[in-house]
Amino acid sequence: VQNYKNVENSRNQWKQYKTKGTDCSSTCVCPQKQARGLVLFEMVCEHLNLLEKDYFALWFRDVDGNKNWLDPAKQMKKQVRGIGWNFSFSVKFYPPDPSQLSEDISRYFLFLQLRQDIVSGHLPCSLATLTVLGSYCVQSELGDYDPDECSSDYVSEMAFAPNQTKDMEEKIMELHKTYRGMSPAEAEMHFLENVKKLSMYGVDLHHAKDSEGVTIMLGVCSSGLLVYRDRLRINRFSWPKILKISYKRNNFFIKIRPEEFDQFESIIGFKLLNHRAAKRLWKVCVEHHSFFRLVSPEEPPKKFLTLGSKFHYIGRTQIQTRRASAQISRHPRPHLPLLFLALQPSQHSPKPTGVHIQVVGNAAVTLPLAA
Repeated sequence: VQNYKNVENSRNQWKQYKTKGTDCSSTCVCPQKQARGLVLFEMVCEHLNLLEKDYFALWFRDVDGNKNWLDPAKQMKKQVRGIGWNFSFSVKFYPPDPSQLSEDISRYFLFLQLRQDIVSGHLPCSLATLTVLGSYCVQSELGDYDPDECSSDYVSEMAFAPNQTKDMEEKIMELHKTYRGMSPAEAEMHFLENVKKLSMYGVDLHHAKDSEGVTIMLGVCSSGLLVYRDRLRINRFSWPKILKISYKRNNFFIKIRPEEFDQFESIIGFKLLNHRAAKRLWKVCVEHHSFFRLVSPEEPPKKFLTLGSKFHYIGRTQIQTRRASAQISRHPRPHLPLLFLALQPSQHSPKPTGVHIQVVGNAAVTLPLAA
């Protein structure tokens, strides 16, 4: 990740570690206990053979069960306190147009993330859409329909939706049988082209209340800030219309650019559960605005004494990522399984003792932390 400052220093925090797998030996790296989040993230991306990594990140749950993105610029031990160090690798910035991802492997991991979003219920779909998407999942995973290999209910053990039915599975099988000759990569691309049209695609939801105390959801996405009530979108503030984003205690504020005939800017406030929830939403907004709207990240303030949070986005923007992706030239990726990653604590201490990488359908590998 070339834009991170002092990235060479972070590389020096890596230590070579050799682990023996079930079929071959390989040399891996493990982060030291003082390492920043960037070190672990780069190690994960290298293991996954992933170059377009700016769309992805690691996240963890705090003591209250809230989702937090691992800050690449801060030491991991200062971000995760009082709990076991369990991290998940997932998509952070959902590309508005997945076809603009240069590499097949990048689209594959986006495809896996969206499958999980749908099955978990975070990305709602109509029954007809679930059926079409499910058929592409089958083609990606099993390839062409083979009557000699497939039973009458060969998709029954695959997950497609939160409330899956036999009728849905039968329709999925009917569609799958028509995809002969379609490669896994083509099936995944068809899946992504359909998913990107969903209204909740790439929306990061946060619980809140409006000025009248009505329970709502605030959604952050590539285009701006969305407001939902009873699962219906009731307002939308695009990034160009937002002049400023701020928070104070458990209040979250946005300053809106005046319309053509308005004289002053308007400020809209929302109440969140607590101060940490307001700050978490503010950080997500800052990161999404920076990634999708800016040409390059803003420089941090250089003053010795500054008021408020010192947080700023330090990754590459989408424009920078696309420029870098255009320079990638290598062979097509292998068809990789989904990975679950966790830093394993010892039985007597919440401090991590190693990086645990769980590969679906394969044996787990544990890499101990360097001293």
